[in-house]
Amino acid sequence: MTDEPLIGFEETAGKGRYVVRGAQGAEAQMTFTKIGLSQIIIDHTEVPDAFRGQGIGVKLVQRAVEDARSSGKKIIPLCPFAAAQFRRHPEWADVLKGRE
Repeated sequence: MTDEPLIGFEETAGKGRYVVRGAQGAEAQMTFTKIGLSQIIIDHTEVPDAFRGQGIGVKLVQRAVEDARSSGKKIIPLCPFAAAQFRRHPEWADVLKGRE
């Protein structure tokens, strides 16, 4: 049995974030900005030391990829971490903006 982190999702009219909450209030997050109804820009990923070495950052980006697939959206990864993950995961190319 694996202990997958519970990834929360929060959004407003123009922005949102995926978040994992840990002990003592620590939060890992990946924020995004909505571009119309069919695109998001991943603009920041932050993983505090309490989460280091657990692959939390990758899991946050992967959740955004899964959600984009299910909703027919494209992703523009401006965040350097997210952009690196897209390079490492060619199987995510279907949701990468510019790879239509």
